[in-house]
Amino acid sequence: MEYRQELLNHIDEIHTTEMGRERIKRNLKIDTENVVEYCKNKLLDENCIIYRRGKNWYCEVDHIKITINAYCYTIITVHII
Repeated sequence: MEYRQELLNHIDEIHTTEMGRERIKRNLKIDTENVVEYCKNKLLDENCIIYRRGKNWYCEVDHIKITINAYCYTIITVHII
């Protein structure tokens, strides 16, 4: 199965922790409260490049890189690239 579709099949399972939420807001310099929805919208962007290395998914779009655990679908971090 194509990586992109494999991850998108589990989009409803994507979540983060409170610490992850604060880390994402700090790293992206954004003030939105719903960072999970922000990240999901980025994942759904047709220009998003999604690939998997080991235990993590990596998603790159709009000069940001989202790291998601491949087993529990937790957003680990987001960085500007």
